[in-house]
Amino acid sequence: MTAHRGPLRPLSTALAALVLLAGCGLPDQRQDREGSTPAPASVAPKAPVPPGRPLGPGARVPRLTGVDERDPGEVATAWARTAYGHDTAYDTSPQDAQVRAARWLTGRRAAAEREHRPASGPGTRWDEWARHRAWTTVEVTDELVDHAPADSGTTAHRWLVVNGTAHGRDEWKGPGPRLHAYVKLVRSSAGAPWRVDDVAVVEAVTPPGGSARPRAGGPDGSDASAQ
Repeated sequence: MTAHRGPLRPLSTALAALVLLAGCGLPDQRQDREGSTPAPASVAPKAPVPPGRPLGPGARVPRLTGVDERDPGEVATAWARTAYGHDTAYDTSPQDAQVRAARWLTGRRAAAEREHRPASGPGTRWDEWARHRAWTTVEVTDELVDHAPADSGTTAHRWLVVNGTAHGRDEWKGPGPRLHAYVKLVRSSAGAPWRVDDVAVVEAVTPPGGSARPRAGGPDGSDASAQ
């Protein structure tokens, strides 16, 4: 699999903020997906969203082969395609795809994703997908940007543009996950496989009758206010 690299672009305001976070640790995308801070102790917590059911032969999720794990761009792209490849006939929330993408994460990050269960619903866009028993496909572009941190032998950063489509089993089609993801990858030594260690996300929101604009929030195409 070859990662598609877009043309060199100036560093956007949103990206500049994310790049500054690279040296001090990126924000935890799992909190972004829920779109809220933990409830005060006096408020009864919501029941966690249960995991989805095991995938069957009819599941429409990415099954990637041929990824060059010594290319950080290919690993970042493989992570994004898996993490945003949802199938609402099997998944109960976007977190199920995030867990499937643990294959491309560091051990620390993978353990955190497997242990995490969202404490709120997946949002109105997910509900729309679920009404159509939809699955999502995404196109991922590995953008080149000015002033991004240079790769070292053991650390790399990639700026991904994810543009997805939802496909209903009833022939419906609608917008899927649409976002920018700033991905930090690490490896133990030169020649070792790269793994995603941190991610920061800026979701693209398309208002009715309008064009997409970036907004910090849930990276899964869900309504962050409903998560």
